[in-house]
Order: sequence, then C-alpha cells, then structure tokens
Amino acid sequence: MLLEQLGFDDFFESNSEHRDEQPFVPARIIAVNKDQFVISNGEKEMKAELSGRFRFNVENSLDFPTVGDWVNTQIFNEDLAIIQELFPRKSLLKRKVAGKRIDYQLIGANIDTAFVVQSLDENYNPRRLERYIVAVNEGKITPVVLFSKSDLLTDLQIEERMEEIRILMPDLKTFQFSNLSGDGLKEIRELMISGRTYCLLGSSGVGKTSLINCLVGEDKFEIREVRDKDHKGKHTTTRRQLIMLSSGAMLIDTPGMREFASIGGQDGISGTFGEISELALECRFKDCTHIMEKGCAVLAALEEGTLSQERYENYLKIRREAARNEMSYYEKRRKDKEFGKICKSVMKTKDKGSKR
Repeated sequence: MLLEQLGFDDFFESNSEHRDEQPFVPARIIAVNKDQFVISNGEKEMKAELSGRFRFNVENSLDFPTVGDWVNTQIFNEDLAIIQELFPRKSLLKRKVAGKRIDYQLIGANIDTAFVVQSLDENYNPRRLERYIVAVNEGKITPVVLFSKSDLLTDLQIEERMEEIRILMPDLKTFQFSNLSGDGLKEIRELMISGRTYCLLGSSGVGKTSLINCLVGEDKFEIREVRDKDHKGKHTTTRRQLIMLSSGAMLIDTPGMREFASIGGQDGISGTFGEISELALECRFKDCTHIMEKGCAVLAALEEGTLSQERYENYLKIRREAARNEMSYYEKRRKDKEFGKICKSVMKTKDKGSKR
C-alpha cells in the first residue's frame, strides 16, 4: 500500500520539516488505546511510542497524536517505531472530556466527512444531533447524517422526521438506512471515495458497529444488544481505530458518546445554527446577546414563529456551555503555566545549590 492510499497528499508533503531526511518515515496513526499507538507506513502496521523530546514539548492535550494523524517516525525494529513529529492537521474532531473536568478529548484527525449516526426509534433527538453537528463544523469537517433503524418506522413517519431536519438544517445531507433489511446501505457505500477518510459518530446502540460490519462485508466487530429498559446500548467499541475498506475509503470508528459538550467552538455554533447567525446580522446592536435586547432580530423571529423555541433554547444552551467551558479551560491553562514556572524556578535554585 502506498502512503497516498492512506491519505498522504501535497498538504502533508509540504508541511513536514523532515520529509526527506533519514531516518524519518511518515506514517499514519490507525489506532489509539489510551497512550498506546498503532501506525502504518504504507507497508506494514506496528506499535509506536512517543519520543521523550515529543513528550517534553507537549503543552496541552491538543498536542498529542490521535487516530488519523500523520506523524514522522523512526523505526528501530520490525515491531516498534518512535514518534518524533506531528504533522499539521487538515481537520480535528474533539470534544470536552466527559464529567466535570475541563479539558479536550481528541476523537480523530484529518477527517474529510463525519457520518453522524442517529436512530429513528426512541433515541431520535434533534437537540442531540445539533450538538454533534456543532463539533463537526468546528473541526472543519463535512457533516452527513445517517438515520438508522428505518425498518422500525413507516415511510410516513420517516418522511416527517426527515422534513423536521430539513427545516432545521436545510443544507445538511441526510440518509436513512437499516442494517437489518439492508435498505440504504448501497447509497452509503457510494458516498465513500477511495483515499478519503470518514468517521462514525453517535450514541451507543444506534447501530454504528452493525453498519461497519455491513460496510466491511463480515461480522468482524462485536455487537451488543440495546437494553430494553432504557433503549441504551453498551460501548461495543472500546478504542478509536481507522478501518480500511475494500473500496479504498478509510473509516474511523469511535466509542459511543452520550455526552458531547464543546469548549469554545463559536465557528461550529455559527455554522450549525446558520439561520440564527444570519438573523443576528440584523440586530440593532452588534453585541446583542439575543436574550432581552430591543431591536433583536432573533427574538423577533421567535415571536413571529419563524424560529422554533426548542432550537433557540438549544442554541443558547450550547453557546453558554461552550463559553463557560472555554473560560474554565483557559483559567486552568493559566494556573498550569504558573505552576510550571514555579517548578522550573525551584529546579534552578536546587541546581545552583548543588553546585556550591
């Protein structure tokens, strides 16, 4: 396999400091499990570790490699490579880590299209879908929504839900499919182009693993049943990995995520709630918060009924949450830097004392 088949193109060719230097070898990260990596250099797959210099220069969680990243490596034997350099990224999909801690979790890099999978049954949730689209747009990735379990609804029910999404996000591409009946799978396969990288996003139990098995053509990945009592699935996927399909397209599988919060992400919010962004241009005040100001075009649309209350409230909720997380994140970074300066000062004092 050539590097180009793994997605290596002119962008990465021109952005490597050591592209033609020996013994550096470009490789793509195809699997991540905590701090363990698996890479491919186009000829073989092998385990990889971060060099000491790489770790020393890391300033925050965004500097670490993730699945889909391109890296420069030194191969020391048949089974181990050392990661020396991270190539600049075309795109990056990330979210806030689950729980109360404020930090980034990397999901995948250099992704061309993100397939956001949501089931048409009881788990259908336009508000949750908007959250996923915000993250995808923020990462400079093209979003496509795949609605699973179409066999459980009538054609009329499916059309009602598709129309709801078309009204909310008219430019968003949507497809419906069934892993059970096979309906829609041909259209999804036709979307995937050789040499391009795609990823699957969605909550547990929406059918991502079953879809991968259908695309691969065999039951290669474990599937677990959705619980009857709450219609939630268990995390079948436990690590992020890049899967090469027979068509030449690459697919990044990710664990199911019920919680999907953003840090900052104003571009993603504006891109997802496009009609609100356009209305904001007509507001009387440039710094309008769209909450209580006179002359607010967003509030006017809300009163007229051209903007739904649910979408407006979700917009405000995501915006407040993203801004709050961003403030907390940069405050944490500031404290970490101050602590680092103290540590360096202590070490310098200690070194001077030992020389006396």
